[in-house]
Amino acid sequence: MDTKNAGFNTKLIHAGDFHDEYGSAVTPIYQTSTFAFKNAQHGADLFAGKEKGFIYTRIGNPTIGALENKLAELENGCGGIALASGMAAVTTVYMTFLGQGQHIICTSAVYGPSRAVLESHFAKFGVESTFVDSSNLKEIEDAIRPNTKLLYLETPANPTMALTDIKKASEIAHKHNIIVVVDNTFSSPYLQKPLDLGADVSLHSLTKFINGHADIVGGALIAKDPEIYAKLRKTMVYMGGNMDPHQAYLVIRGVKTLTLRIDRAQENAMKVADYLEKHPKVAWVKYPGLKSFPQYELAKEQMKGPGAMISFELKGGYEAGVTLMDNVHLALLAVSLGGVESLIQHPASMTHAGVPKEARLQANITEGLVRYAVGIENVEDIIADLDHALAKI
Repeated sequence: MDTKNAGFNTKLIHAGDFHDEYGSAVTPIYQTSTFAFKNAQHGADLFAGKEKGFIYTRIGNPTIGALENKLAELENGCGGIALASGMAAVTTVYMTFLGQGQHIICTSAVYGPSRAVLESHFAKFGVESTFVDSSNLKEIEDAIRPNTKLLYLETPANPTMALTDIKKASEIAHKHNIIVVVDNTFSSPYLQKPLDLGADVSLHSLTKFINGHADIVGGALIAKDPEIYAKLRKTMVYMGGNMDPHQAYLVIRGVKTLTLRIDRAQENAMKVADYLEKHPKVAWVKYPGLKSFPQYELAKEQMKGPGAMISFELKGGYEAGVTLMDNVHLALLAVSLGGVESLIQHPASMTHAGVPKEARLQANITEGLVRYAVGIENVEDIIADLDHALAKI
C-alpha cells in the first residue's frame, strides 16, 4: 500500500511495512547477522550498489528498513536511520558534521549526555561547543562563528520545557550554511515536525514516545535531504551503531498506538498541570498547554499539542525535591519518559547531578526542579499520588 498521501494514523499502521511470502500480518523479524548471495555476481552487484538487497545487518536489514521507512514517512523526510540508542543517534550526528577546529551551538538545557559527550570527548578532538538559551534567537545569532558547522536544538528542552522557534532558528543558521538538527524526542512526529519547519535532521530517542512501552532502547535520525541522509548512514555503518532486528520489530509494534497514547497522556497532563499550578508548595509550572507558559503562542504555532511532559519548581528547593521523590508511590522514580506509565525525577539529584551546579543554573535547571512524565493511568490516581507526596514536604 502506498501511504505517502495517507493520514498520520494510517501511516503509523501501514507505512514501511511489508508482508512475506506467507502473508504475515506484521513485519517479520529477520534475526540474522548476514545474508547469502545467489552467486558471485549478485554479491558484487550488491556491494557496488547496482542491485538492491541485503548484505550484513550492520549495513541493512529488512525489519530495520521497515522501521526506517515508516519513520521517514511520519517525519516527511527522505530517509530514516534506526540506531541502537538515542545517544548512538546523537554521536552519529556529531561524528558526521563536526571535525577538528569546528564549532557547534547547542541548546544549554539539553539532555545531559548530549552535552557531556561534547564537553568530555569531542573537546579532546578539537571540537568547540557553545551552549545557549536557544529560545532566545539573539543568543544563537551572537554565538555563530566562521567555523560553526552545526546548530543542535532540543525543543521542548529537557528538563526546562523551554521552546525554540525551529523555523526562525533554521533561517538564521542556513544564512551561514549551518546544519540544523532538532531532538524531537519530547514531541514525537505526531506533535511536531522539525523538517517541515526548516530543520535538516530530526532526531529521536525511540526509547520514549515512539516505542512507548519502556521495553527497548533505540534511536533514530530522519533527514530531509538525500545528501545529508547518505552522510549520516555512512557514519552509522562505519561506527557500528545499528539497531537490532528484534528491537526494530518492537518499535514497529509500539509506534502503531502513538496517537492513542499521546492523546490520553496529554489529556492527563493538562489536568495535572492545572493541579500543580494551584498547589501552595509549587513555585511555578512549565507546561506548554498552560496559558501561563511563557511561550504558549509558539507552542500552539509549531506543535499540534502540548505533550505529556511537565516541569515544576518546588518552593523548598533541593531537599523538597528529594522528599517528593521518596514519597511518590504510583509514579515510578525513574529516568526516561514517553511510556504508558508515569515517571518522575529530580534533575539536580539525578540526571543532571554530574553537571556542575553553575552550569545547571545557567541552563535554568534549578535545585527544586522536578520533571514529570505523565502516563495514561487514571488521572485521579496520578493527582492523588502527587498530593500525598507534596504533603510530606
